[in-house]
Amino acid sequence: MFNLIDKVKEVNPLVLHYTNNVTITDCANTTLAIGASPLMSFSYEEVEDIVKVSNSVVINIGTMNSELLDLYVLAGKAANKYNKPVILDPVGVFATNARTEITNKLLNEVKFDVVRGNISEIQFLGGLNVKGKGVDSFDDGADSSEIVIEVAKKLECVVVASGKTDLISDGNILYKIQNGSAKLKYITGTGCMSTSLIGSFLPCADKAIEGAVIGTLAMSLSGELADKENPPIGTYKTLLYDNLFSLSKDVLEKYARIEIEQIN
Repeated sequence: MFNLIDKVKEVNPLVLHYTNNVTITDCANTTLAIGASPLMSFSYEEVEDIVKVSNSVVINIGTMNSELLDLYVLAGKAANKYNKPVILDPVGVFATNARTEITNKLLNEVKFDVVRGNISEIQFLGGLNVKGKGVDSFDDGADSSEIVIEVAKKLECVVVASGKTDLISDGNILYKIQNGSAKLKYITGTGCMSTSLIGSFLPCADKAIEGAVIGTLAMSLSGELADKENPPIGTYKTLLYDNLFSLSKDVLEKYARIEIEQIN
């Protein structure tokens, strides 16, 4: 699975983003740093043509814009039509009724390969009461493995829940990634950037869960390596990009801390 870090640079997949205004540049730069090509769109007119030529589609509802809600659904349906892997980031799904409604609409009308969110967002999709403020998650470190597994079964796709321990499951197998840094939460958009990384790896992976694991690991491990010397936050963000750019199979094999559990 670690060889995907080389394959993404060879394939240079075109990752189409329907994403939020706050983190759009960071998502583009993250996609470039890992070896893929970002493409951003807010256009209804080009949906069919642009999805057709892309290698994967990212849908991120972070900046709620009433004019774009139907666009997300159209893009997701086009991704299904052209058999393109598609990933949903339901940012702040628990924060407002409008976010809940568009997420439910997307999940009902689009078949997603991966749904990625913070632990509060995934808990909410599982029908649980959550702790959060705005679009931010409160992660108390409790083991949410069973929740992630059940949501994966419910949605019939790979589910990624980022937190102190990142959890990834397709309902049959569970990956726990122990890498990371507390500083990641002080940079806006690291979750969105993780979604872009997963979108970059999905077209290169034989199984969606492999792309989800490596995309999640790339962010968490790069964040950990960037924090080796406890830099101030501005320097840390630069080092985060540097480590993403220089990730290799050897680095992943040396530093990745992943637990794998087969589910009965």
